[in-house]
Amino acid sequence: MTEPGDDSFSGFVQGWNAMVELKTPDHHAGMARWLESCLAGQNRRMLLMAFRGSGKSTLVGLFAAWLLLRDPNRRLLVLAADLKLAMKMVRNVKRILERHPDCRHLKPPASARDQWAADRFTVLRPMELRDPSMAAAGIGGNITGSRADVVICDDVEVPRNADTAVKRAALRERLSELEYVLVPGGAQLYVGTPHALDSLYAEETEDGGPPFLDGFERLVLPVYSEDAAGNRSYAWKERFGEAHVARIRKSTGPNKFASQMLLRPVNAADGVLHVGKLGRYDAELEYREALGRAVLTLDGVKLVSATCWWDPAFARPAEGEGGRGRSGDGSVVAAVFGGEDRRLYLHRVLYLSVDPKAEETEADQQCRQVARLLADNHLPAIHVEVNGLGRFLPGLLRERLRHDRLAAGVVDQFSHTPKARRILEAFDALLADRRLLAHGSVWETPLIREMRDWRPDGRYRGPDDGLDAVAGCLGAEPHRFDRSPAPPDRRAEWRGAGTLVAPADWDL
Repeated sequence: MTEPGDDSFSGFVQGWNAMVELKTPDHHAGMARWLESCLAGQNRRMLLMAFRGSGKSTLVGLFAAWLLLRDPNRRLLVLAADLKLAMKMVRNVKRILERHPDCRHLKPPASARDQWAADRFTVLRPMELRDPSMAAAGIGGNITGSRADVVICDDVEVPRNADTAVKRAALRERLSELEYVLVPGGAQLYVGTPHALDSLYAEETEDGGPPFLDGFERLVLPVYSEDAAGNRSYAWKERFGEAHVARIRKSTGPNKFASQMLLRPVNAADGVLHVGKLGRYDAELEYREALGRAVLTLDGVKLVSATCWWDPAFARPAEGEGGRGRSGDGSVVAAVFGGEDRRLYLHRVLYLSVDPKAEETEADQQCRQVARLLADNHLPAIHVEVNGLGRFLPGLLRERLRHDRLAAGVVDQFSHTPKARRILEAFDALLADRRLLAHGSVWETPLIREMRDWRPDGRYRGPDDGLDAVAGCLGAEPHRFDRSPAPPDRRAEWRGAGTLVAPADWDL
């Protein structure tokens, strides 16, 4: 509860956190002071960038509730990349108004339940206004005719609307419409993290022109800052200390870490698909059975997972070099194994080829080659991308596997993620951490050339069939958790899910 006589936003945050038995982190206190200072100033256009997981949206929700407490006649519009995300903030603000002792008088009576909806609500206020006290809208929604005293743009830039220059231009055009929504003297707050080199939030543009948020007051809070000697100061050391930040960097890759945790707009092409970071090995699979259990190893490393992915297309004539005898997409199968050493081994990349003069159809020829690859490499299943051409292939492949008496599963796979983003996310972290190795035979395929030439900027038109198949494999690989031993002072498991030792009355 806010201290008597303290009507500041900082005091409101402190009171709320005390009520819910939480401490106020230093960076939250700093953000609260900055927001209140900007709101009281002449320039009420603000950009708040803070690292992922910093709680910035939670704090902005408290800010919205405080704004309505100070002036119930205010109208707030929350705009996000999609309506669900915007509604999430509206629901959060509603809960604060319902629970905070200083705000409960703002909730309308039960007879006015229609004023307390999931995507918009209206508090008890002196003025009769057409627009609600707070409303949610997606970036593609209709906001024509709306008026707002405060517009909160919460994560309006996300990967799916910022992965190409065309999409980013459309996003800017849509956000420009907010000038017709915001009343004169109103406040505008952007909250988010950058997802492209020419991000909405960038301070500079590549062509030297003014940035999109030119003139906005800016608060940028990365997960850590470094001094001239390289010493790091962590913004929230209790939760995002050195070890946790290192794990994030390792699992997400340098590009995503730089943009989401250090808040640096980066070029997606920088540091991605460096062939020099791809390891090489020449060992072959070793299969053996002992005591009724099968074991598959690679150069002494026990393998614990296998993923195979087929990105089908009309295959190349057999005489084409590397399976690339004619134009168009290639039909490619990739196989990846995961080892106990936490590395991933790209063991085979097969560019399928066909003989147009053969009696078998091209589809049957491809299925025969895929079945042989599964058998030779002890693969238990294969994912077949069924977008477009591949829709009928899983059935044909199952028939071939039954004919060849191969016990391998066929999984129909739909891909909804844009290809460039799928490739980028699959390779980035693994290459940066040097945990991806390729067999010597893979180094002789067109995949290596594809890696060197590929660019994820939306303008690349070269072949990427092998990259797409390998990205499918890497994306389908199961996540394996760290097997670190439990600490010696670990408390007993209270949920009844711990280790159970059953008594036995027989002797072995």
